[in-house]
Amino acid sequence: MALPGMFERYRAAFDEGFREVFRCRELPLYSMMQYHLGWMDENYRPTPGSGGKALRPVLCLFACDAVGGDWRKAIPAAAALELTHNFSLVHDDIQDNDKERRHRPTVWWLWGAPQAINVGNGMWALSGLALTEAVRLGLPAAKVLTAYELLHGACLRMIEGQYLDISFESRQDTGVADYLDMIGRKTGALLGCSLEMGALMGCDSPEVTASFGEFGRALGIVFQIRDDILGVWGNPESMGKASDNDIRRKKKSLPIVCGLERAEGAQRKRLQKIYGGGEPSDGDVAEVLDILNSLDVPNACQAMAGEYAQKALATLRNIDLSPAARADVTELVTFLLERQY
Repeated sequence: MALPGMFERYRAAFDEGFREVFRCRELPLYSMMQYHLGWMDENYRPTPGSGGKALRPVLCLFACDAVGGDWRKAIPAAAALELTHNFSLVHDDIQDNDKERRHRPTVWWLWGAPQAINVGNGMWALSGLALTEAVRLGLPAAKVLTAYELLHGACLRMIEGQYLDISFESRQDTGVADYLDMIGRKTGALLGCSLEMGALMGCDSPEVTASFGEFGRALGIVFQIRDDILGVWGNPESMGKASDNDIRRKKKSLPIVCGLERAEGAQRKRLQKIYGGGEPSDGDVAEVLDILNSLDVPNACQAMAGEYAQKALATLRNIDLSPAARADVTELVTFLLERQY
């Protein structure tokens, strides 16, 4: 499934502006950051890769454009969002003990956890500096300060979500409501911020800006549910890491939480035993998959993602958008709901 058209529209200009953040920064620390972003190999030589999808910056630029703003002036905000997201990924890889991301060794696996923490912290610091560039492009300082507040609030909620996600691994009583609260923070907060900041950069209507934020937060739940589905049943080649990682780590992603709520009798006891014991064996992983499939968990999770996709679309129903922007919104929601990577 191809990326929505908005990615092609904004990506090249964003990439060019994003690379400016690292210009004249020569410490190997910044080369490690660029390795994580896919711009360099482990010997700090340039690579043709472009990293991830750049979803958050593209959403930011789209929102600015959709409300009638000059989206190029929002590139500093988009860069700040991408740095914030990637700092969280570097730290997430340490916390999850993940050795691979996007088909390459993770930063901590190559250079150790202490330096990886520095890489993540440095990216977070750079995000604030990147955002201030918006003032030099002519945006009012008061508006940039509001964006700064939005970004920090979203980052804090994202960290709250990561705290909850980790805490769920040692709990047996995690339910679907707990899970939705967690991903609303961990994923929804920054996606909501991406669209809200973009709208803020492009218009002066608090109502429009808030609606784009609500749209992004609902979209974040769609994104994460689909991510959790792919984390169990996805193609490892498309995902850039093994598809059984979440089960082996006993991660309480939606398929597991949903499975535990649906299972009864022997199946429920078996899931509880596997998730309450040591590292799952290959046989345990296969058994978990069999139980989830027998309970129709994949379809149940996808149906839940569909419900939030409709909620996301409803948030912008009363906002005045051009037919082209409205089509972009529909294409985006469909992509996030059905993506395979």
